[in-house]
Amino acid sequence: MITLYGFGTGFGLPEISPFVTKTEVQLKMAGLPYRKERAMPPASPKGQLPFIDDGGEAVADSTFIRAHIERRYGFDFDAGLSLAERAQAWAFERMIEHHVYWALVGARWVDPVNFAKGPAHFFDGAPEHNREKLREDAQFRVAENYLLSGLGRHAPDDDVDLAVRSLFALSVQLGDKAYLMGNKPCGVDATAFGALAGILTPYFESGLRQRAEGFPNLTAYVDRMMDSYYPEFAWTPLRQAA
Repeated sequence: MITLYGFGTGFGLPEISPFVTKTEVQLKMAGLPYRKERAMPPASPKGQLPFIDDGGEAVADSTFIRAHIERRYGFDFDAGLSLAERAQAWAFERMIEHHVYWALVGARWVDPVNFAKGPAHFFDGAPEHNREKLREDAQFRVAENYLLSGLGRHAPDDDVDLAVRSLFALSVQLGDKAYLMGNKPCGVDATAFGALAGILTPYFESGLRQRAEGFPNLTAYVDRMMDSYYPEFAWTPLRQAA
């Protein structure tokens, strides 16, 4: 039995982290039984979540976990795609993880209202005398990484404008298809779903979320993926929430 380590439910989502969501959806796509445990990043071999334990072998980082599943279990997440389509799927995955994801980070961690509502509560269990210091240090480190990503160097409206260009690209790629690369979900759908659901959750209010809601095919896509992979989760369809 594979053990998946993640943050767990929160922020109106079945899993707080889009990267853990990616891995969990891919485990479901592959039909592999697994159990899920809560963990914090320091427990991971690479200091980040997710990581898995598969028969005593620890594998960290969602992309390496995917490679491990493909290698050990012979599952091809991109079965049916041509070589060119596989290359396109990989390019979209890189765009999501290195651009769209950082826009999500800015909306959650850099925005003071959203930080207080969400990530600040990661430290609720810390000793009271240094709880606020831990929160300030964590927010500073994430804001510094946001700056290094490139998006954080721009004014708030400008960084959203840049992120929306990537959302537009995803919307065009999706078109009227059920999934990004066709009528069957593939590996990049797990990645896109994790990031888009994280942006569109009604738990947080942000300019990024408002702009993302302007792509009806993306909101319908998130609803469709949620219904397929987390049918037990109490998710209000975005078209109703809007």
